[in-house]
Amino acid sequence: MAIMITDECINCGACEPECPNNAIYEGGVEWSMADGTGIKGSYTLMNGNDVGASDKHDPVSPDLYYIVSDKCTECVGFHEEPQCAAVCPVDCCIPDPDVVETKESLLEKKGNLHL
Repeated sequence: MAIMITDECINCGACEPECPNNAIYEGGVEWSMADGTGIKGSYTLMNGNDVGASDKHDPVSPDLYYIVSDKCTECVGFHEEPQCAAVCPVDCCIPDPDVVETKESLLEKKGNLHL
């Protein structure tokens, strides 16, 4: 599963610098697949849509920090546990039940993000 940030987030920002995939954004900030990754050109999102790596997308949340599921690997291949959850002072970084992935698929995603 990808990780999500619940509405219990206090906007402390502790999670953002810990993400090895730059999948965490401050509320209201646009995101792109290229941010902090090795992706260039076209990229296919989990929903099957093809996007440009540098295309800007609307924020997932206007007010709270959020995680882009297409970039989240639960830190698989980097760390033993999701680093956002490890540093969150209010335990609001939790598995997203709507985005279920295997360890193998997370490793594949990591490889695609960091060519």
